[in-house]
Amino acid sequence: MAPCNTILSQTLKLVPRHEFETLAKHDHSERNFCTASRWSQFVSLTMAQLSGRNSLRDIVDNISAQAHRFYHLGSAKLSRSNLSRINEDKPYSLYEALFGTLLVRCQNVAPGHNFRFKNPLYSLDASTIDLCLSMFPWADFRATKGAIKLHVGLNHAGYLPEFITVTEGKKHDITVGRLLKFPKGSIVAIDKGYNDYAWYNALTNKRIFFVTRLKSNAKHRVICRRSVLKEKGLTCDQTIEFSGIQTAKKCPVQLRRIGYKDPVTGKHYVFLSNNFHLSAKTIADIYKARWQVELFFKWIKQNLKIKSFIGTSKNAVMTQIWIALCVYLLLAFLKFQPKLDKSMQQILRLLQLNLFEKRGLMALLRGDPPDDKLPDINQMVLL
Repeated sequence: MAPCNTILSQTLKLVPRHEFETLAKHDHSERNFCTASRWSQFVSLTMAQLSGRNSLRDIVDNISAQAHRFYHLGSAKLSRSNLSRINEDKPYSLYEALFGTLLVRCQNVAPGHNFRFKNPLYSLDASTIDLCLSMFPWADFRATKGAIKLHVGLNHAGYLPEFITVTEGKKHDITVGRLLKFPKGSIVAIDKGYNDYAWYNALTNKRIFFVTRLKSNAKHRVICRRSVLKEKGLTCDQTIEFSGIQTAKKCPVQLRRIGYKDPVTGKHYVFLSNNFHLSAKTIADIYKARWQVELFFKWIKQNLKIKSFIGTSKNAVMTQIWIALCVYLLLAFLKFQPKLDKSMQQILRLLQLNLFEKRGLMALLRGDPPDDKLPDINQMVLL
């Protein structure tokens, strides 16, 4: 069997060098720019994400220890000061663009969501990443606290973060939510924190369905009632319209009010939706599935380096976040490969333990013997 490149090298082949350089050249205008420096930055910080490195010194020392295995990656050896300077100075927008490229590739191989309906399904939420204000003065959040906020519209087809925005911590969730362009016919599960009656009306006019929780003090009148199956936990299924003067002006359309009692916790929920086609139980299940976006935030915070940062400038922090999100998509793409029954957690752990080993990547992930002549990463189709 022909010798393999390292696991890290095969993983990075999912980002073709020519595509990366095209993005890099488009992202820069200065004459003295060298795409090799950005590629070296990407290789170094991707390695750091996959291996759990916590500091610039840790990253550079690890690269130096594995120098004989880095030459074939086309990556130059960066000193601590050079890597720090690139992180501070070179715009993070390159990795935001790379994220978009990788997202399309993942969407082409992602499985569908777990519901019977064919509409695209999204969950929308935001999560705050705390920062020390004295070290990150640009991330002003509160009097003694800094923060940035990650806004995500998670597509349930493969649980991919299809819509993603990083803002200062003070940015209100709904301000970003209004700007997201969900496709016509899609269904969006929305946290109660996004409550905006004018936005609900705008989504309805765009033929975008939403499922959220109705505020307990929302004034409304019942237009009609439908029978429900109480054995499924349903308590009501009504058509309503808002009766408050300002609320009715902002959202004059008729909506659907569904009551549901969770059989496990005993808690009672009241959902609001503009979808009159799906069953009441399906509407309740859609909101319950919104928990997937919470699991996404939990996963990336626990497994990728987006809570502690190797630079203090806004550009360095954003660079690290967008590369971490690119790594998430690389892991997702591997997870979507046929005949691979592994979780994202298992894939990441296998990569961490074998990053500089020379064996077939897919053979490793499938658990095949090291000498088994099965297709490796070179035979994967990059759609």
